[in-house]
Amino acid sequence: MYTIKSAREIQKIKKSCSIVAEILGILMEEATAGMTTNDLDRRAHELTLKKGAIPAFKDYNGFPKVLCASVNEEVVHGIPDNRELKDGDIVGLDFGVIVDGWYGDSAVTIPIGKTSKEAEKLMKITQECLYKGIEASFPGNRLGDIGYAVQAHAESNGYGVVREFVGHGIGRALHEEPQVPNFGKKGTGLTLEAGMCLAIEPMITAGSYKVKVLKNNWTAVTVDGSLAAHFEHTIAVTEQGPIILSDRTN
Repeated sequence: MYTIKSAREIQKIKKSCSIVAEILGILMEEATAGMTTNDLDRRAHELTLKKGAIPAFKDYNGFPKVLCASVNEEVVHGIPDNRELKDGDIVGLDFGVIVDGWYGDSAVTIPIGKTSKEAEKLMKITQECLYKGIEASFPGNRLGDIGYAVQAHAESNGYGVVREFVGHGIGRALHEEPQVPNFGKKGTGLTLEAGMCLAIEPMITAGSYKVKVLKNNWTAVTVDGSLAAHFEHTIAVTEQGPIILSDRTN
């Protein structure tokens, strides 16, 4: 069952999300060619502890790192290692923390140095997909309206929408009900209510939407080797409309 959060509980989630947003902002500035994804993971861990927060991903169902770092054809759940980032790469950074028992979660895909026009467009459209989904998150709308908004924008630009991984409710747990697919039909699915907190996270591919999970049992990659991008915000559904709790522009 999904839970409805009070205004006070939403503020608790926002506190966690604000730390996530701040740390992601720092990682976005510092990520450069020659760094390893392990370097980014260590930096994320250091910043988390400095903020007095707890890493949300480390040891979650056995995940070994603080940060998910997914490079190029990696869609989601990339495990940081000694792989060096190269000029022209794109890397998805998915990150979460816990503060006072409440979770925050957000993701962004960034260029390393100068990337191709194809990669730039994919990142741009994927971020637009995220905001299309957020714009559909009003009380009285349905989950299918969010998925439809994401899917329609991605597919109208010739991109694939990953089916196997979806967004989710968030609060006292990292993954709560309901699941929030990035595809769907208008007017279908659960009715959105004020007080719902959702992590909306389009995962969009430049080719086929089909993915496979590598032998590490975590990292999902595109089956055709095409580039993938991933953007995520935690939002609160309110009577006044959606509020982005993990906004990096504040």
